[in-house]
Amino acid sequence: MSDPARILVLGVSGLVGQQVLSAAMGHRDVRLVGLARREVLLPQGARMELHLAPVEGWGQEIAAIAPDAVICALGTTIAKQGGDKAAFAAIDRDLVLASAAQAKAAGARGFAVVSSVGADMGAKAFYLRVKGEMEAGLAKLDFARLDIFRPGLLRGKRVDDARPLEALGAALAPLADLAMHGERRKYRSIRGADVAMAALQCAREKAPGRFVHHHDEILRLSARWQRG
Repeated sequence: MSDPARILVLGVSGLVGQQVLSAAMGHRDVRLVGLARREVLLPQGARMELHLAPVEGWGQEIAAIAPDAVICALGTTIAKQGGDKAAFAAIDRDLVLASAAQAKAAGARGFAVVSSVGADMGAKAFYLRVKGEMEAGLAKLDFARLDIFRPGLLRGKRVDDARPLEALGAALAPLADLAMHGERRKYRSIRGADVAMAALQCAREKAPGRFVHHHDEILRLSARWQRG
């Protein structure tokens, strides 16, 4: 029996990160290792190795972890950064890229990242432009496998991260989703749990390449993970 894949999880305190921990329970073919700046409340029953270090020390920690693959769910909001766009970009673009480069140097073969539907370097919206720049930077790192998830509005309970506007959007999403057909289906809301399971499925995939996943493909990957 082969050793379980050693998967580094970044953003373990967020919605998708927490769901990754929950979804991995009972799966012996993956071994999760988290890296965070501070203590993280783990879902009941979740077991994982957790490294704590300031961001400046993440490179050393990632080298010591030597992951086979990375699931990156790092992210904040401009509002949470007090309206400071530079502070937002420092996390959603710069920290993601720095961590990815460090993981690649440590031998990671795969990298799965949560981006956003509409991400584009040429987007007028600052948020989407930063996400597009992050995706472009990851492509240049030449991972054997790169999985980019572009979900719509994420649904699910966040821990210690109140986002009133997102909560309102999530409440209204089921009705709005019904109006999105064809090409617009990719803008439908989606459970953070489905994105987490899709990321886990991709982290253990062997096929090389660069893959961009929208709503329907995320659901298909989530279903594959659940089937085991």
